[in-house]
Amino acid sequence: MRMQCWLSASVFTLSCIAAAAQPANWRRYVVPETGASVDIPLSIFTEDVGKPETGYGARFLTSDRRANLTIQSVPNEGLAPARFLAAKNPPSNIAYKRITDRFFVVSSFRNDMIWYNRCNFAGPYANCVLINYPAAEKRQWDGIVTRVSNALTSR
Repeated sequence: MRMQCWLSASVFTLSCIAAAAQPANWRRYVVPETGASVDIPLSIFTEDVGKPETGYGARFLTSDRRANLTIQSVPNEGLAPARFLAAKNPPSNIAYKRITDRFFVVSSFRNDMIWYNRCNFAGPYANCVLINYPAAEKRQWDGIVTRVSNALTSR
């Protein structure tokens, strides 16, 4: 039984690594209402699960539902990135934080997941990408998160 569990876990881990290692089918997603856009690897985030809870945009899941990506434009009433972030009451255990006058990035761990959030500020909106993925697969996700983050643009 122990060998079967170990073998199943190994196969599952290898399949996740293989999926992350495959060339991603990148497409530009544009939020129609705001013009915010980002590159999304559609071969990884295969399921469009609708609109975010607030604002404009879309939410995507991996086929195994272990990771998700949200692109979201939310109204911003002129707050600078630092004040906007503070108003959202982020958790105190943020592992990475970078704030400039044009954007912020925050990331940390929750249970066995890494969460990553970047918001760019332009005009009346904060345009954000939020990504949640398994912490055990951090190395496989680093390049994906970097490309998505760097590709986020605001009109």
